[in-house]
Amino acid sequence: MKSISELIPGIQIFTKYKGEWLGKDLIAGLSVAAIALPVGIAYAGLAGLPPETGLYSSILPVVAYALFGTSRQLIIGPDSATCMLVSSALLSVAVAGSSEYRAFSTLLAVVVGLLCIAGGIFKLGFLANFLSKPILNGYLNGLAISIIAGQLGKFMGFKIETSGFFRMIFEFISKIGQTHFYTILIGAITFIFLRFFKKYFKSLPAPLVAVAGGIVVAWMFGLDQKGVTVVGHVPAGFPPFVFPDLISGDTPKIFMESIGIVLITFCSMMLTSKSFASKNGYTVNANKDFVALGISNVLSGFTSGFVVSGADSRTAVNDSAGGKTQLVSIVAAITMSLIAILFTQSLSYLPIATLSAIIISASIGLFNFDYLKRLYKVSPPEFRLAVFTSLSVITIGVIPAVVVAIGLSLLKLIARTSAPTDAILGKVVDTGVYHNVELFREAKTFEGLLIYRFDAPILFFNSDHFTRRARQITSEQEDNVRYLLIDAGSIINMDITAADTLISLVEELRSRGIGFGIAEIKGNLRRMFTDSGLEETIGSQNIFETVEVGVQHFLKSKQ
Repeated sequence: MKSISELIPGIQIFTKYKGEWLGKDLIAGLSVAAIALPVGIAYAGLAGLPPETGLYSSILPVVAYALFGTSRQLIIGPDSATCMLVSSALLSVAVAGSSEYRAFSTLLAVVVGLLCIAGGIFKLGFLANFLSKPILNGYLNGLAISIIAGQLGKFMGFKIETSGFFRMIFEFISKIGQTHFYTILIGAITFIFLRFFKKYFKSLPAPLVAVAGGIVVAWMFGLDQKGVTVVGHVPAGFPPFVFPDLISGDTPKIFMESIGIVLITFCSMMLTSKSFASKNGYTVNANKDFVALGISNVLSGFTSGFVVSGADSRTAVNDSAGGKTQLVSIVAAITMSLIAILFTQSLSYLPIATLSAIIISASIGLFNFDYLKRLYKVSPPEFRLAVFTSLSVITIGVIPAVVVAIGLSLLKLIARTSAPTDAILGKVVDTGVYHNVELFREAKTFEGLLIYRFDAPILFFNSDHFTRRARQITSEQEDNVRYLLIDAGSIINMDITAADTLISLVEELRSRGIGFGIAEIKGNLRRMFTDSGLEETIGSQNIFETVEVGVQHFLKSKQ
């Protein structure tokens, strides 16, 4: 069973499923389906594809992630940012609306899926590890603002032609006089209903009730004849199976376009996945999720769909409705299948304003101002990082913000590692442990011996900093220092540049009459020490298992 659960992580949840989760999962699944169907239709149009492809992309891919993914809240499906990437990629090889355009959309999904599976197999999921919690918080806050801004026009009853947060806001203000009375009335009533029931009746599937109510009201009063925009006609039926032509002459071009889509969709998905995992107190496995995203996209391509990713608004609805496990995705997929086959005519009456109100209400739940307040108080630099990430999402868009978020994390890591904390150590007599002499005044030092700890790997970009600090601390006590002992407990990695730099340092110190020793070398560094010649330069007699052994060696040499 262990091997199966490793391959299909979703099984683990169902083997440990608690009966008390069922009600919330069913409600959340129905709520997600209520959003996923019309949103899928809308996003298909954004990608330049027929509305039914949005439904196809919201069924089997959703089930695939539920089984193979590790996030309990993440919903897979068409995503606005991904759809814009899909449209751009397809327009480079075909004319919008043509049969070739449709065929290439399935090919693109399969190629993206295969690349994602390869990424997971080769453990490239580490890309998601560079996203710190402040950045995740900033991304989620910015994402909520962007989602809300994108829904304002639909909520008010007019079309916003531009893209980008500020352009949308300016156009919204300029067109506010075009507000359609019945549309904003439906949107406002739906929004108030959702907020009221979220506060006082949390167990009620409010989004589902809102969708059903919107359909009934629109049908009874003929609101589509009074200027209210509705979803409109949607073809009925289950996704037809297709096998994309993987050896097409344009496959190399599709492959190149797919690389960028893979990077952006995966990182964007993991931002959302890690955010909701953190919010709900568990962790996700990026490599397994990479594979899960790949399987979802391959299935989407084989069932006439297009590229899918983490669906932010539907994930927010799931979390808001109290969804606990991946059963939510399966319930949503079954519900969408039944509606796609049997009830698309009823769905055609759904007002777009109802959908917008649901998305806006769910997006409000993404804000976490309490965490921002805590950041501001505890760590102002990380507060600024979170705010900057939010502003990046708002100003340059969701997709570029993913790149910015990763870049910021990398820069933050490099900055900390290039000039890490360090310390001169002394022995605390009562405990026998070596601590920073600046923090532990009772720590005992030894005449002629300087014990130095460097709290980071030594690599090409910080090796000069290490040697500069070693020169500095030995120069400050040159008359008294006979031996420099390095506590390497925090040095988990070293490259050849660092090894060569250390060789030069050892030789320089010896020319000044100062010996050099190193203690607590990690096992993975032993080979680097041997192969680089560093061990020979230092001398095996100066390499110690522990700092204490090194200290005793020095004390004996004085006798």
